[in-house]
Amino acid sequence: MAGFPLKLVVGLGNPGDEYARTRHNAGFWFIDELAARHGGSLRADRRHHGDLARVQIGGADVILLKPMQYMNRSAGPVGSVADFYKIEPAAILVAHDELDLPVGTVRLKEGGGHGGHNGLRDLIPRIGEGFWRLRIGIGHPGEKSEVVDYVLTRAPAAQDSAIRDAVKAAAGIVPLLLAEGPQRAMNKLHTKPAESE
Repeated sequence: MAGFPLKLVVGLGNPGDEYARTRHNAGFWFIDELAARHGGSLRADRRHHGDLARVQIGGADVILLKPMQYMNRSAGPVGSVADFYKIEPAAILVAHDELDLPVGTVRLKEGGGHGGHNGLRDLIPRIGEGFWRLRIGIGHPGEKSEVVDYVLTRAPAAQDSAIRDAVKAAAGIVPLLLAEGPQRAMNKLHTKPAESE
């Protein structure tokens, strides 16, 4: 089966220590996990307003990016890196927190709208809808009016652990994604509970 030509993996989040452990930063956690697994060292890059690392995953050269601007300004750093390295949207994977998925669930999908996510809302007009998304479930507070406070606070210990386990499970399928393509990666990710060993 054909592999997937992944060139850039972006994790959405907010810079700053006050946001580091909040639900909204699940995308950052995913980039940190990939960097740790594949020997990458994230470094500040002023040109692109982000923390970047280059890693080898299954023999492929992949750029990891954490935009160092607030969530609703993610498009600047992502577009800058994509333009500089001439990376098409179809070769970009964006990891982000997802209110519409249960805590600890993770889903891979291609394209689509922003679904109310401010990072995606900013990103789509800049690079189009054709990028891949890794949706990391954080659950929903139940009331729309509570969403902002919910995403910008740390989850209770059990939920936090489940989200981090999901991030690890998602990082574990990236080599499969590159080697055998998105369908095989989705089959493994979507049918195996994130908390399973």
